[in-house]
Amino acid sequence: MLDLRVLRTDPDSVRTGLTRRREPLGSFEKALELDRRVRAAQSERDELRAGVNALSKQVGELHREGRGDEAAELQAESRRHGEHEKVLDSEVARIQQEIREILLRMPNLPAAECPDGADERDNVVLRVENFDPDAYGEHQRVPHWDTGAELGILDVERATKMSGAMFVLYRGLGARLGRALVQTALDRNGDAFEELRPPTLVRTDTMVSTGHLPKFVDDAYHLERDDLWAIPTAEVPLTSLARDEILDEAVLPMRLMAHTSCFRREAGSAGRDTRGLLRVHEFDKVELLAYTTPEQAGAMHDEILARAEGLIADLGLAYRILDLCTGDLGNSSARTWDIEVYAPGADQWLEVSSVSWFTDYQARRANVRYRPAAGKGTNVVHTLNGSALAVPRVWAAIVETHRQPDGSIRLPDVIHPYCGGLTRIPGPDG
Repeated sequence: MLDLRVLRTDPDSVRTGLTRRREPLGSFEKALELDRRVRAAQSERDELRAGVNALSKQVGELHREGRGDEAAELQAESRRHGEHEKVLDSEVARIQQEIREILLRMPNLPAAECPDGADERDNVVLRVENFDPDAYGEHQRVPHWDTGAELGILDVERATKMSGAMFVLYRGLGARLGRALVQTALDRNGDAFEELRPPTLVRTDTMVSTGHLPKFVDDAYHLERDDLWAIPTAEVPLTSLARDEILDEAVLPMRLMAHTSCFRREAGSAGRDTRGLLRVHEFDKVELLAYTTPEQAGAMHDEILARAEGLIADLGLAYRILDLCTGDLGNSSARTWDIEVYAPGADQWLEVSSVSWFTDYQARRANVRYRPAAGKGTNVVHTLNGSALAVPRVWAAIVETHRQPDGSIRLPDVIHPYCGGLTRIPGPDG
């Protein structure tokens, strides 16, 4: 969340940032007013507390001097001040909680380099790679859900029977393809990123730390009996790995990765892009995440993008890199680059990775700090993350892009070591 001290000392920059995001300023102005009120109440409370302490000393002196009646009067006055102090203390706590609730819903401020814009139509295409719309044959213009059903590698109908709409079932070589993609992504990044396998169910404060709660509660799966949440991405548990800890600067940047299942209700997408693997409630993903100092953040942002982009390129897919505008940024992000692959059968650009820099927004919520090598005190770390590979849409783009005239699927060279010697998924005639 935003630093309250910044709201207090530099409100104009916060107004500017929120305005760039097309964010109403009402909550911000309310937070400022509440902050003024709480500081006034704290000042009055502290004065009363000091007065009570002074009266206590006077009472003691009067008792020692044998002036009991005067001491009793001061004790009564002290009790009245003490009761008022308790009322003020309760009011301070209530207002501070109200301020926190506002800050938890307020988005991060966009980076200065982030392009201005109202929505996804204003995103900036930085570059397009390996794409020629006229180079695709008719055999590649078949949607993956049709090819998947024909080859018996994707069974949406039975998944729907088991779990409902927007769940899918990979079968046979379709399941092996998904597993190969995951293992490829893990091995490609294992040179620098520590692999973890975090829990798939997390506590509320873990979801709050990344900004997924309270704002996006409708998109999350909640197990009410245990008050646990199914993670929408491994970003959630990885961000909280060092929650409430102080790290030494020497361990930064700290690079982490995890393969997990991810769960999203996609509550606002009913009836939109829901065929096949375009939008599903459960999927596998390999996530990259880093803790850094502010000075290390820029290089780490570039590194995560390069790693995610390199794998997409080696899978032989057409893709493009987008610089998200201020109106399309995720709530917690200050700057995001999206990787979109082209799926010729669906004739769509599909987002497969968002590479985001969150500044200290998430780490402030999670209370992850570091102790500078030179200097005193502690600073809040910066967090960055990106999908090394999200299976469903990459799977779809591979099946459509690498479909051959005989209906078979050529498997990209980079995943051959994980496919048990197979180089293709046979067509309907074997």
